[in-house]
Amino acid sequence: MQSGRRIDNWPDGRIWAELGARLETNDGWELKQGTIFQKGIIAMRSFVLEPMQFGTLFLAGDAAHIVPPTGAKGLNLAVADVRVLSDALIEYYATGRRDGLEHYSAMALQRVWAAEHLSWWMTSMLHRYDDRDPFQQRLQFAQLNQVASSHAFQTALAENYVGLPIRRYALVEKFKRRSEAKIRREHGAGIA
Repeated sequence: MQSGRRIDNWPDGRIWAELGARLETNDGWELKQGTIFQKGIIAMRSFVLEPMQFGTLFLAGDAAHIVPPTGAKGLNLAVADVRVLSDALIEYYATGRRDGLEHYSAMALQRVWAAEHLSWWMTSMLHRYDDRDPFQQRLQFAQLNQVASSHAFQTALAENYVGLPIRRYALVEKFKRRSEAKIRREHGAGIA
């Protein structure tokens, strides 16, 4: 670990000064300082548990996957997991079908891995690494330059950063269409 990244190089005064500089406003607001009772340097890490289901136990959010803060995807992924799982549960309790529950993990993991990739990509592109050799540094600069100068890279970054659509299990939509078709058959073709 580099000397600048050791916890003993971060006395309380330096922590408050850095935090104050980042939160400073022009409206007279002041950061209230308090006692710092615990300090640590946390390594950014990723973790994905596959599958996200064990029998009737369904995992969502941080229980199933951890994403570094680069890209801000943690809460978004948790909400998407719950949305996919809620659709599957609604289908199960409405029809008795388990298809959505059986495919929950695969559906959620598609989005999870896309977000993990975005966070890895952003981290590798935007963070400085003191241990990189000149070749790796040039690769990082080339990657950043591509995003800055390529509409295609900018679009890919924007789509992933803003958030991919929540892919819901197709049977929920099929069930709705079947129900609507059944109503039309029973009540006449003129009903939409």
